Amino acid sequence: MTEEKQPGMAVVEQLMDAFMALDLEAALGCFTDDAVVYDPHYPVPRMEGKEAIRQGFAWGIGNMEKPGFTVRHLWTDGESGAVEVDTNHVFKGGMTLEFEQVFVFETKDGKLTRLQSYVPYAPGGIGGFMAKATRWSWKLKGKA
Repeated sequence: MTEEKQPGMAVVEQLMDAFMALDLEAALGCFTDDAVVYDPHYPVPRMEGKEAIRQGFAWGIGNMEKPGFTVRHLWTDGESGAVEVDTNHVFKGGMTLEFEQVFVFETKDGKLTRLQSYVPYAPGGIGGFMAKATRWSWKLKGKA
């Protein structure tokens, strides 16, 4: 007997497969019309509605040679959850980017209503500067 996947898990896997196939329309098909995506890697980190998501994802997919996601862990209650992934993208021109991230997601009727990326590095701006300066200071003092 084949176990059926929970809706949240299934749509997250569909989205990652579509993104890795550079298939914008398949990726967009994973979202409701009023979905919200937050990802700090995009020119506009908070994308509200399918057209804003289309614009952001077109930019992202348009710059990729070979996107990659390897799922480490996925937690879901059926309709919402979180997925921890190793991200390894190859951009046009050969630049590679490898980092860890966690996506928190919510679904309704098998489509994503919210997808938010969390990354394990300091924010930009003064907040990021202060964290880096303190880390550097601690290293010099042998505290890190």
